[in-house]
Amino acid sequence: MTETATATLPGFDVEAVRRDFPALQQRVHGAPLVYLDNAASSQTPRAVIEAIVAYYENDRSNVHRGVHELSQRATAKYESARGRVQRFLNAGGPEEIIWTRGATESINLVAASWGRTHVAEGDDVLISAMEHHSNIVPWQILCQEKGANLRVIPMNEAGELRLETLDELLTPRTRIVAVTQVSNALGTVNPIRQIAQMAHDVGAVCIVDGAQAAPHMPVDVQELGCDFFALSGHKMCGPTGIGALYARRALLEEMPPYQSGGDMIASVSFEKTVYNDLPYRFEAGTPMIAGAIGMGAAVEYLEAIGMSRIASYEQDLLSYGAASLSSIGGFRPIGTARHKAGVLSFEIEGLHPADLGTILDRQGIALRIGHHCAEPVMRFYGVSATTRASLAFYNTRADFDALAVAIETAKEILA
Repeated sequence: MTETATATLPGFDVEAVRRDFPALQQRVHGAPLVYLDNAASSQTPRAVIEAIVAYYENDRSNVHRGVHELSQRATAKYESARGRVQRFLNAGGPEEIIWTRGATESINLVAASWGRTHVAEGDDVLISAMEHHSNIVPWQILCQEKGANLRVIPMNEAGELRLETLDELLTPRTRIVAVTQVSNALGTVNPIRQIAQMAHDVGAVCIVDGAQAAPHMPVDVQELGCDFFALSGHKMCGPTGIGALYARRALLEEMPPYQSGGDMIASVSFEKTVYNDLPYRFEAGTPMIAGAIGMGAAVEYLEAIGMSRIASYEQDLLSYGAASLSSIGGFRPIGTARHKAGVLSFEIEGLHPADLGTILDRQGIALRIGHHCAEPVMRFYGVSATTRASLAFYNTRADFDALAVAIETAKEILA
């Protein structure tokens, strides 16, 4: 590999890291796989796969209340994984970590539980112009149900929030401020600590969609000052179908259950049900046990590398990728914020993203084309879709070199 093909960071051996990921070793359509679709789902390291297999091979049982050995082992691993997520986010305690199916369900949980009990007619829910649909639609439903108002923080052409508008948008009627920490469509990193403080100043709670932040940078929910933080396992080297919600204990204590059934109860009679303690009050039914164990293993893997080192490596790689692609004729970046993470969205003049994505796939390059579940962002930029290259810490400069060559090839084919 050439010197320009490898981003450098002292003590970080990306080739050794890549060997941890079985999927990266394959060829697609005869070419080495270049995987740049990490904002949709990251790849899974062998350590996570082995943790899931170990549960199914040795500890397959339901968790909680079981007195036999397999249940005891499964419960210990399941709760240990919760503790790992707690430490990863620096939550105040494991009771502040609720297992969900992912960031989408986490946001829906907050909307259905805290939102329905605190938002009334005439109140405001504030979101941003760059949100994923998962952080738009639940609030639309809540506002329609309650007769509340959905208000939007605008953004500029660079893809940065116009925070100077917050003083006007935030009022004593604002109940919720829901905003992404990192835009999945643009890569913009938002100043969550500032936004959370401004929300608290008017008595509102701050909910953060952290699905795109957690894989790329250290996250400290206490330092951020947010009240809720949603994340997804499959975007941070874990399995699909599992995620978590961080919520401040004081808020959880007053929130009604989101779903009901087994395990979220302390006792049930035909006259009355007594709910379980936190966090189990919000975890009805048999959970995704293997997924939680796998997500715990993913967190352990990321922490062993170090989130600060991951962030530094990826920032170098992001700069290299942006410079490499900008030399391509007809290249137009979508989102040029000063602070970005993980994402390079663009269009190539004269090439439809669907055609480009198809030709890139034939050259072994996996990336995403479409609206990225962020249609308002697409409309803001006057496009129906973009091509999105999204990176992870196992990507290299060689991946972006290959992408640039493949785009040039696509231009020749489609000329």
